[in-house]
Amino acid sequence: MKDKIVLITGAASGMGAATARLFAAAGSVVVPVDLDEPGLENIAREVNAEISFAGDISDSGFCDHCVDETLNKYGRVDVLVNAAGIIRRTDAINTDDDEWRRVMAVNVDGLFYMSRAAVRPMKAQGAGVIVNFGSIWGSIGAENTLAYCASKGAVHQITRAMALDHATDGIRINAVCPGEVNTPMLASQRENPVTQSDLQALADATIPMKRLADPEEVAKVVLFLASEDASYMTGALVPVDAGYTAQ
Repeated sequence: MKDKIVLITGAASGMGAATARLFAAAGSVVVPVDLDEPGLENIAREVNAEISFAGDISDSGFCDHCVDETLNKYGRVDVLVNAAGIIRRTDAINTDDDEWRRVMAVNVDGLFYMSRAAVRPMKAQGAGVIVNFGSIWGSIGAENTLAYCASKGAVHQITRAMALDHATDGIRINAVCPGEVNTPMLASQRENPVTQSDLQALADATIPMKRLADPEEVAKVVLFLASEDASYMTGALVPVDAGYTAQ
């Protein structure tokens, strides 16, 4: 992955930040993207990013701008990692129109806009990789995460369909599907503040390995999917879930 130009959305925290660090350690040129400007500045310094982009990926013009400016700077885009995502923890009755649209706008529209923007130069190059962040909840249901589950199901289908569309263009498109990962999102929007003991109890009750994933454990799978070691993989949904979906 040395000297590969890698765009990463959601790079300011959680699994996106872990992915940015890992690609930088592998010698890639990391271009971080995030709505969180202070967090983006921190990760940009950490990975020695020459350029970064603060903005909302639900705006297709912003996504085009990120790709265009990366091309202006480096002349190519080798890898896109769509790690940005948000969650709303509630059922249908308690999900209003704005909340539904916002989850879909970030998790589905934003991923599509970034992928559409990146696949154009990748096709011209005759090479490129996109790694999407799906989820175990894109394939199986979960209580009180309706919009999130629906959005990740869409991500899985975008991954498969785009992989088929570009299978002969030298472009590989896969998705990593994490289970429960020790990130700020996991603890967010709970009825009561969540402690590490609470999270461990969740792991003990639901996860075969009896522990949460570290963000870097997921990032390592992303790095593999982006590398030539995964050269015969496209359209794959790769669970990283400690056996949860094997149950």
